[in-house]
Amino acid sequence: MATFDGADGTRLAYHRTGDGDPLICLPGGPMLASTYLGDLGGLSARRSLVLLDLRGTGESAVPVDPASYRCDRQVEDVEALRVHLGLDRLDLAAHSAGATLALLYAARHPDRVGRLALITPSPRPVDVEVSDLDRRELAELRRGEPWFPAAFAAFERIWSGQPTAADWAAITPFTHGRWDAARQARAAGEAGQRNDEAAAVYYSAGAVDPPAVRSALGHLQAPVLLLAGAYDVALPPKRAAEYAGLFPRAELAVQPGAGHYPWLDDPQWFVETMAGFLR
Repeated sequence: MATFDGADGTRLAYHRTGDGDPLICLPGGPMLASTYLGDLGGLSARRSLVLLDLRGTGESAVPVDPASYRCDRQVEDVEALRVHLGLDRLDLAAHSAGATLALLYAARHPDRVGRLALITPSPRPVDVEVSDLDRRELAELRRGEPWFPAAFAAFERIWSGQPTAADWAAITPFTHGRWDAARQARAAGEAGQRNDEAAAVYYSAGAVDPPAVRSALGHLQAPVLLLAGAYDVALPPKRAAEYAGLFPRAELAVQPGAGHYPWLDDPQWFVETMAGFLR
């Protein structure tokens, strides 16, 4: 672990693993400690992964001002990391809600981005709409799974507008390419790695202006990879294609059989795809 000072002096931590040129990795959650990213399926054999613990998560300090958990206010933490590492440009990999932070960074500092890999990114910052029908179509592909009846019933209650508190947890299997005992244990462990207070602030009012983000990204000249999971109900492949179309220089890769955490579902496919893009 190493540390540096964030934009407001908050002490922030990052974890570096592997050899080669640095790849800055921003975790999702929002506001999960970066440890869940691991070595991204073995990508550390190709690049030196720099996993940032966002403020108030993992080994990073809790900021004096809780309002600084808002994602747009964390952009300058990423810039401070670039300066700390002495890099002219950053190659960025961002997962899920972490992609929102990466996109806001790219919009504010476009000349500081070398390559940008968005791994099952949240559609929220660019206002790509994912409908209930989109999710239903993907969910139906899992009908043969033993957990399907209970999870699908929970989804139907959510779609009807009458969910119970337990229904949101019950649909978790749909975010994974497989839902075995190891994956269930992993998901349970991640729950304790999230800063819930920070997560509640991350997308608070004023954090993201989707039309402004879309406009800025329409001029981004950095190469972009949008890596989607074929089973990911958070960003179905056809919506991922719409998302990728917002960038001048983007490629879409849809990983077969993968959910929201594709490096866990087929590490070799994931690593080869990511390494090919970053090469």
